[in-house]
Amino acid sequence: MTAKHAKPNRTWTVAQAKARLSEILRLAAVEGPQHIGKRNTFVVVPERLWQQQSSPRKPLGQWLVENMPRGIELEIPSRREPEREIPFSPREDG
Repeated sequence: MTAKHAKPNRTWTVAQAKARLSEILRLAAVEGPQHIGKRNTFVVVPERLWQQQSSPRKPLGQWLVENMPRGIELEIPSRREPEREIPFSPREDG
């Protein structure tokens, strides 16, 4: 059956899905997504369709470089400055 003449997608019960998994997988490949469940519905789709719908994830380093704030001047303290007091730490004098 071609995609043009495919039957409308139906919803399979969980019991039907357990008994007819091979058929559901075959129909997903031929007709498109297959729905399983009445209250909590799940969808079975071929991996190629899933990959087409999912946007590729960028490496974290690339994302950080592309999304870093622009036009903001950050004051980076010198390592030569004396050590600053750490708030909420116990003091040695008392």
